[in-house]
Amino acid sequence: MSPGRIRTALAHREIPAPRATSVVAMAAVAVLVASVGLVLSSGGRTADAKVQPSAPAPARQAARLRPADRPVSRPAVPENTELATVLETAPRYAAPGRLGAGAVPARWYERPSVLPVIATRPGWVRVRLAQRPDESTAWLPVGDVALSSTPYRIVVNLATTRLALYDHGRLVFSAPAGVGAEDDPTPTGEFFVAFDEPPPEPNPGYGPFIIVTSDHSQSISDWEGSGDAVIGIHGPLGEDSEIGTSGAKISHGCIRLHDEALEQLADVPPGTPIDVIG
Repeated sequence: MSPGRIRTALAHREIPAPRATSVVAMAAVAVLVASVGLVLSSGGRTADAKVQPSAPAPARQAARLRPADRPVSRPAVPENTELATVLETAPRYAAPGRLGAGAVPARWYERPSVLPVIATRPGWVRVRLAQRPDESTAWLPVGDVALSSTPYRIVVNLATTRLALYDHGRLVFSAPAGVGAEDDPTPTGEFFVAFDEPPPEPNPGYGPFIIVTSDHSQSISDWEGSGDAVIGIHGPLGEDSEIGTSGAKISHGCIRLHDEALEQLADVPPGTPIDVIG
């Protein structure tokens, strides 16, 4: 793969990167990279498209969340999640005070690393990482991060083919989703929103934006030489009817939503947890 070009999952073309940057194939969580390979599924079973991670987009206008019919009854959904923004590339600790292998990058695909905190000790936080292997974690000194929080959580249910959004532990939105087909399933686990980006131009059905997640395909290790295969949340790509009103298993692993449903995730910030359940 040549420097300055991005290869990702959805078209048979190369798109020049917006700046001169060496593209490094991601091989470990300690590597700073400058390109992203999204497993973005097209309508039907053709090759997913190539999306160029562009410069961070200006803040989108906040979308109004439609109220749900009833509040969430599952006590497992917390009211908020603490987030840690990595200030500078930092050594990765296997446990508080015990160094591990590699480092936690301050930026991933040229975006800030905003990571959910899953445990704390005095002076330390344990965070989820965006890089392979899925659900990787690391400990960091609190001095290496800036702390904040998010009230949101996304839950993708592969069995019911629906995506749900929770705000402060309450269900506020639910919609049918196109998820991974049987031979390219969407991996289950605990992930998070890494960042969002504008759709490629021309926009072949990606919708208003693409959410890049920390989830990675387990059936595709290297999509078209990109060095990775990252799961995204985006528009329908094909016909809306393929998602329908009940969802469907139709993608190479990405989560496909109707455009109006995708808009409901406009306020969800990086670091927001994503639970993918079977």
